[in-house]
Amino acid sequence: MSQDVFIFEATEKNFPSIVIDNSQKIPVLVGFMGVWSEPCFVVADLFSELAKEFASQFIFAKVDIDEQPELRKRYQIENLPTVVVISNGEVAAIEVGQLDELSARALLKKFGVFHASDALREQAREQHLAGDTVTAINLLSQAIRQHPSNTRIAMDMVQIFIDIGDLEGAKGLFAKLPEQDRNSDIGKGLSGQITVNEYAAKTAGIDALQAQVQSAPDDVDARFDLAICLMTQHDYQAAMEHLLSILKNSPDFKGGGAKEMMINIIRTLTPTSPELAKTYQRKFSQVMAE
Repeated sequence: MSQDVFIFEATEKNFPSIVIDNSQKIPVLVGFMGVWSEPCFVVADLFSELAKEFASQFIFAKVDIDEQPELRKRYQIENLPTVVVISNGEVAAIEVGQLDELSARALLKKFGVFHASDALREQAREQHLAGDTVTAINLLSQAIRQHPSNTRIAMDMVQIFIDIGDLEGAKGLFAKLPEQDRNSDIGKGLSGQITVNEYAAKTAGIDALQAQVQSAPDDVDARFDLAICLMTQHDYQAAMEHLLSILKNSPDFKGGGAKEMMINIIRTLTPTSPELAKTYQRKFSQVMAE
């Protein structure tokens, strides 16, 4: 099978050949979409990009539920977007709602669609979180030799540089990433972390700021600086609580700086902690609506 990108518009007429027959060879992800739904566009774009990345390894078939009501009825689609995985002619999995990139990749991995280098990335992440950063870097180095075009490996390395305080190394490697990676959700999260760490290095430090906020709760400057320092320690929940406290009384604090920091944290959390990100996105929206 040639390395073709398999993205199709599925209809009642071509569904048997495009979806059912092909599912005997490779998994087929059927995206039930509404042209009026923004989350549907997000999911469609995500799986279209993955279909290009994993050319010939799976099929992405889009179904317009307004144009194909019989298919919607057959697969009992109630909420959009819904992705139905067909394998060997049968429904093998169903995902309802807007998936992020990590969830989409996890779904594909269940059906054998993944890069071997990503297994090394996962091992590296586990080692880094366990405190063995040297082993993590060695694993990422092995992964990049195995799959040089996998830019997510370089993004993992940027994260490690940030975590160990090598901001110059992080900035240098980040600048070498392709523009589309720098502008992705993960890329924007990394850029935000670099900015935050640079700012935190100019503050009085987390211990002094905690003491200052405790003695003077209305000192919003100290609270803002403390939130930034907490972000560098990955205590994002505490950081966001401080920022929300500021925003309740001073929504335009530092010319919108507090709002921007909230957005950066939520963006950083979205790929790895989507539920926490959603919780604080909701709290943020509520505060800004008051």
